Amino acid sequence: MMSTRHALPVLIIIIFALIPTIIHSYLDLKTDDNLSTNQISEVFGDYESKPTKRKPEWGKDTFACYDWIEREYTNQQGKSVRLFVGRTYDHKRIYHHPELALSYGKDLKMVGEIQFSVQPNIPVKLLASELKPVIAAYALLYNNEFVGNAITHQLMNSIMQLITPRKPMTLFYVEEENAYGNTLFNETDAALILENAIKNFL
Repeated sequence: MMSTRHALPVLIIIIFALIPTIIHSYLDLKTDDNLSTNQISEVFGDYESKPTKRKPEWGKDTFACYDWIEREYTNQQGKSVRLFVGRTYDHKRIYHHPELALSYGKDLKMVGEIQFSVQPNIPVKLLASELKPVIAAYALLYNNEFVGNAITHQLMNSIMQLITPRKPMTLFYVEEENAYGNTLFNETDAALILENAIKNFL
């Protein structure tokens, strides 16, 4: 005869384990914050843009993005900045070294982080190459808040993420060639494009 002594604790554990399974596997619940990359203007001041040549399925295959854009912004002086903005429910795909896909072959290394002076202040990761005059920077947005340390953020929110519908994370990524890592980021054209993209999106 089976003992019922531990039946209640076992039942509670089973029910707790079933909650994320039902939410994320069977129902696949997700939130919709009504934000879209299409809100980002194709023109910023004297910068006009055109889409890059990546195929429509590239964002989904690379970052599991359900909504994304990639544009090349160029001004009349010939200065150019590439902007990528992508949204995904698979957070690690965009916070784990996005430069490996977005700046492939340019040997970018992390050179620091700044609090970007957009309201509110935004933690922005800075990257640069030791071999080429190219810089990049990116910011991450989750649940209307900008994320500094993405791994810490995910660990701290892991329990809530298990028992609530999934929320998207948004990556803002800019790359500028003919720019050097020792240049103050706020003085670069990449900073201008990043600031305007974030303001448009929000």
